[in-house]
Amino acid sequence: MHAVVFGTLTDWRSSVTEALTDTGGRAGLHADWPTVTDTWRLRYRPALERIVGGELSWRPLDALHRLTLDETLAEHGLEGLDDAERDVLVQAWHRLRPWPDAPTGLELLHRTRVITATLSNGGVGLLTRLTKQAGLRFDCILSAELARSYKPDPQVYRMAADLLEVKPRRLLMVACHPDDLEAAAKAGLRAAYIPRLEWGPAAGRVGPPAVVDLVADDVIELAHALGASGRTRP
Repeated sequence: MHAVVFGTLTDWRSSVTEALTDTGGRAGLHADWPTVTDTWRLRYRPALERIVGGELSWRPLDALHRLTLDETLAEHGLEGLDDAERDVLVQAWHRLRPWPDAPTGLELLHRTRVITATLSNGGVGLLTRLTKQAGLRFDCILSAELARSYKPDPQVYRMAADLLEVKPRRLLMVACHPDDLEAAAKAGLRAAYIPRLEWGPAAGRVGPPAVVDLVADDVIELAHALGASGRTRP
């Protein structure tokens, strides 16, 4: 394998819930903040589909997050937050905490010949800030923004292979989302699945799609499967 690109490596749900709880609390608002977080996230995919399908022109992920935040706050009767407070909440997606295994796993991969990069729907600026503050070490930052589209549009995956100058079958897409991996496989990439409790422990994990070439418990196990050596736990 010449290169590995990664999707979600962060615990967005607890990070965003914490930001909503803090910002809402300072504004004197009370709500079931984990549910508000889930509502906000559930609006994400339909918004992307409107862009990939051509219904909406391309716009940065921050703009989509602001649009869906406004809709979410209205749905939950939380319109009391002003523009500045809403901007703070959008910026919460720039400060997501990594899953505990991710920094160590990426460090292990960095010791190998394998090139590592992000391949996320977040913008280049968002990903640069997020990976730096989260201690996630990559050789390259790639974003769907560079293709002026969003995953699961096939051109996003092909763009990654083109920019890294590797054949699609020598590029491994790592993600916890089955639809991401299925789209990557259709674009000619290989696929690796890492299960995550993305929606919290009560929701459980989603199983891997049939297209995957590799399943790993975490990034550390993935790194060892790709030839890394070194300590096995953060």
